[in-house]
Amino acid sequence: MGEQNVSLANNKAQLQSFVRNLLKDIQALELMLKDEVFENNIRRIGAEQEMCLVNTKNHKPAPICMEVIEAMGENCSWLETELAKFNLETNLNPRVFENSCLNDMENEIREYLGKIDKTLEQFDAKVALTGILPTIQKFNLELESLTPKKRYRALMDSIIDQLEGNTFELKLEGIDELHIRHNSPMIEAANTSFQVHLQVNQYEFVKMYNIAQAISGPVLAISTNSPLVFGRRLWHESRIALFQQALDTRITKNHLREKSPRVQFGKDWLQESLLELYQEDISRFRVLMTAVEEQDSLETYKNGEIPKLKALQVHNSTVYRWNRACYGISGNGMPHLRIECRILPAGPTPQDEIANAAFWLGLMVGMSEQVEDIRDHLSFADVNDNFKKAAKFGIDTKFNWTEDRKISAPQLILEELLPIAKKGLEKQGINKEDIEKYLGIIEQRTQKHMTGARWILRSFTNLKKGYSREEAGVILTSHILKNQNSGMPIHEWPELTLSEKIDYKPSNLVISEFMNTDFLTVYQEDIIEMVVQIMKWKDLEYIPVENKSGHLVGVVTKTQILHFLSNKDMYDDTVCVEDIMEKNPAYINSTATLKDANQLMQEKGVNFLPVVNDKELIGVLSKKEFQWITKRLIADLES
Repeated sequence: MGEQNVSLANNKAQLQSFVRNLLKDIQALELMLKDEVFENNIRRIGAEQEMCLVNTKNHKPAPICMEVIEAMGENCSWLETELAKFNLETNLNPRVFENSCLNDMENEIREYLGKIDKTLEQFDAKVALTGILPTIQKFNLELESLTPKKRYRALMDSIIDQLEGNTFELKLEGIDELHIRHNSPMIEAANTSFQVHLQVNQYEFVKMYNIAQAISGPVLAISTNSPLVFGRRLWHESRIALFQQALDTRITKNHLREKSPRVQFGKDWLQESLLELYQEDISRFRVLMTAVEEQDSLETYKNGEIPKLKALQVHNSTVYRWNRACYGISGNGMPHLRIECRILPAGPTPQDEIANAAFWLGLMVGMSEQVEDIRDHLSFADVNDNFKKAAKFGIDTKFNWTEDRKISAPQLILEELLPIAKKGLEKQGINKEDIEKYLGIIEQRTQKHMTGARWILRSFTNLKKGYSREEAGVILTSHILKNQNSGMPIHEWPELTLSEKIDYKPSNLVISEFMNTDFLTVYQEDIIEMVVQIMKWKDLEYIPVENKSGHLVGVVTKTQILHFLSNKDMYDDTVCVEDIMEKNPAYINSTATLKDANQLMQEKGVNFLPVVNDKELIGVLSKKEFQWITKRLIADLES
């Protein structure tokens, strides 16, 4: 969880004071490493579970986090808010990495989720574990959805202040494409993850951090669970690109100057010390927030106390490495170092999450026993490439691996990595039955070629043959809720087909959830003959007219075309779309409801409506589509 006691720098003096403390934190940390005061004789693990809150009546995001926390009462220190009102996060207890710790962690997750779900009953809501909720829409990610806490507002304001252009842009291509702009970094809130921590000693930190980087690609490939964004099939783990682009304040320029995004994998191996990570991040990324509680860490340490390194932790929380170095103080008062694995998505089930964690943790220890220095076996360029390919292609990735080999994800995992992970868990004294259970899930998932991403993509594609994007997302979400507590890991979930029914009662559906965004248009200067042919080829009753800025300027209907063809002798050869189109057509905003659209169609006597936001034509809704959706919803309500 991020440090909550923060603020924006209100003036130059406050900012300068924070930066001075930040530099003192680095100096204090360097002294502590030199003096070897860190807890070095024990390995602990921990995790943070992010989740979505979903309305059980319509399976859409439920923006009720503050009400839920209030209803949970004061004895829930393990529960915390997240960026958006429809998210929560639990902080799992740190535990020694041995014996039944993995099973204990799964039980703790289930206990917490059970308590939250019990409270959510009064709000007609449930918890959903998924990297990106299939029913989340762009309008759910406006600043109105920001959790009303000082830290989150300060973070959003700071990032917006760093923006070099006018908007944030999201560009992703997979089976489908998504190219959109957004007015804030709130798209980040679409992501939910399962973040795993491993405490390591200071002497092995460089070696272990580099191993974490090296195994990120294969671990991510078998753990992917986020292929859908706004109903578009994109990367197997779209979270990776979505998070980076949501916080990317850069713009394209004429020159080849390199600037790093705040969300990053890294540029090279760690060489000598974890200090390199902090120094790099302070050097490259401007301070976004300051700590309310100031501390002179150097003075504190010289006085024989262990400093909190508040300034360093605040800045570290605003630079998002996929493998992050973390500093903390154990319950015994000793400082410790951790590596936080941020690549793993939430879900699909608690046992899947712990299986992912077990695979990563086992590889961390097993690989450290097997190789002295991973840098002697893999280039950083290959490791970086592996991570990006795994995010895009998941279990279908072909990796660059040791001895200059090209190897598929299933072959690498089954033949090489699972045995290493098993040895690593055995080295830590993990219970044999737990090793078999959790690594068995990874093995079965690999053999069946069925990750969360594959299940979602295959199910969504099946459903799209007979349902709209919005309906398919609702069906997917309903089955995620149904299956996540069934005891079945993802590779045992049945693939969804057209026989599935929508099991919710729709209320106040908005246009953006079911409008058609794949439509044809013409320009007002186009010749009529071309419009005639397009409408004939595509069997269209209407076609919107836009200008080069994408603004709606008119509509041509089949009736107008027939009138033109019947009276063609009245027109000369210069006639164009502008001469026959309806120049002031009825249109509707994407935030209007299904009821609003039906009423407007009746009032205007039209069979279709262009959807316009801020003059820009973004979709269409025809009466034919409207009747089809209405018929489907009525049938489901009566069933």
